Amino acid sequence: MKIAAIQMVSGMTLQANLDAAAALLRQAADQGAELVVLPEYFGVMGLKDSDKLRLQETAGRGAVQDFLSAWARRLGIWIVGGTLPMATLDAGRARNCSLAYAPSGQCVARYDKIHLFRFTQGEEEYDETRVLEPGADPVRFELASRDGHIYTIGMSVCYDLRFPELYRALKADVLLVPSAFTYNTGQAHWEVLLRARAIENLAYVLAAAQGGTHENGRRTWGHSMLVDPWGRILAEQAEGPGVVIGEVLGTRQQEMRQRLPALSHRVL
Repeated sequence: MKIAAIQMVSGMTLQANLDAAAALLRQAADQGAELVVLPEYFGVMGLKDSDKLRLQETAGRGAVQDFLSAWARRLGIWIVGGTLPMATLDAGRARNCSLAYAPSGQCVARYDKIHLFRFTQGEEEYDETRVLEPGADPVRFELASRDGHIYTIGMSVCYDLRFPELYRALKADVLLVPSAFTYNTGQAHWEVLLRARAIENLAYVLAAAQGGTHENGRRTWGHSMLVDPWGRILAEQAEGPGVVIGEVLGTRQQEMRQRLPALSHRVL
């Protein structure tokens, strides 16, 4: 099964970002991808944290959800829509939500980001808790590929990558990591964390990132990639918009897990 990560440099205008995402989704589908993942906040990278609240949607209704459903159906592929802000009962806080759509256009899974990012280095400061409410539950879904193999897909978002216990709980064949890693933290830790999560879980890891200097002045690390269960990088794009595509082999993964049955050797 071919799977693809979309890398973007999203700006501050929703429709322009959706148009860019549509072109990249079509490109991935034309290359044979069955599952395509968009990056975190692919719809908008705002000027300030509160911009997320202005664009929040309610479950089942909204421009971004309509876009994801329509393109999954139009292209006949599975699409995981990076993230979008989803409304909560607290008007001052949204959830950073990742949605999975089947080729039918139906939303089959929703994951609300559990771990909220906070980082300070000189004048660079981030604190997602100012406008976001954390999710609570790990989420996975099953995908039947065109060749009949069934894959368990585990969902996560960006900062979750630093918490290996989440990925243990997912027990997935393919781990998704839509992200908008900062340049500083990405340069230091992005690749090693992705490869570690793949090796620890003998799983494929597909990471779709924001990658470049954005309209709001923020710089993201990029380096979207597909990592195999042995920790090898199968495909990668350093910076700028593009499609990172590679092949997932269920039988090869099963062989790896049989040769090195580490998952069954867990004690704690």
